[in-house]
Amino acid sequence: MGFRSFTEQYLDSTGLFKDAIISILALIAKQERVRLSERTKAGMARTKAKGTVLGAPTKSQELIRQVLLMKGEGKSNGAIARACNISPSTVAKYLAA
Repeated sequence: MGFRSFTEQYLDSTGLFKDAIISILALIAKQERVRLSERTKAGMARTKAKGTVLGAPTKSQELIRQVLLMKGEGKSNGAIARACNISPSTVAKYLAA
């Protein structure tokens, strides 16, 4: 099964050169992915150089203590998350640390 572009006549994977066309399109897609990655990394480096801290903000030590205390009382991760207004995965992360 192939494809044929109605607006770009050279994009035709149904003809004699279908393997060549697919290979060229795959190479172009790979190069675009590499360029996008490079631009993203450069932008993050610029942001970091300005002093911005990357990543999710850390929770206060008081909140972490509260999570541990509630878990010690036998509450579920979901109940702790609702009470502290955080996600259950954040609760699990603090309990694993």
